[in-house]
Amino acid sequence: MAENKARHLPGDSALAQARYVRMTPQKVRRIVDLVRGRRADEVMALLQFAPQAAGEPVRKLVQSAVANASNNKQLDPSSLWISQAYVDEGPTMKRFRPGGKGRAFTILKRTSHITVVVQSRPGSGPARRTRRPGVAPAGRARRTAQSSPETTSSAAPTGATTESEGTR
Repeated sequence: MAENKARHLPGDSALAQARYVRMTPQKVRRIVDLVRGRRADEVMALLQFAPQAAGEPVRKLVQSAVANASNNKQLDPSSLWISQAYVDEGPTMKRFRPGGKGRAFTILKRTSHITVVVQSRPGSGPARRTRRPGVAPAGRARRTAQSSPETTSSAAPTGATTESEGTR
């Protein structure tokens, strides 16, 4: 039997669950991974214009969790952020599609159980994403740190015109 997850929450958290959502967990997890760790109001704006179909049920679920927090726990909606968000696999409906030579092919219609937990963070400003330990920084900083001074040159490549020369 399933446990009551709301019993194990801290006092400044609220939970919302959507069960038997007719979308595959793999597709819903793509959206849930986007919203985990962000501010709730930022997530609402992000998911409102998300092109993925899974954005709508996740947005409604975040909206429900914020409403649960403000109505049941008297928390300020502007200080809420997504502390936990995960997708579990629900039951799979099996359907059959006819194939050639009298065969039948199985179609699996998967369902998802989505859970979102919002938590109050006092004085929460812009959401800050922290780097995981042991992971190198991405982007330009890493590239410039790896390049050595002798490999970079300030001279123009051969055959290139500089601004002073102009074009003829």
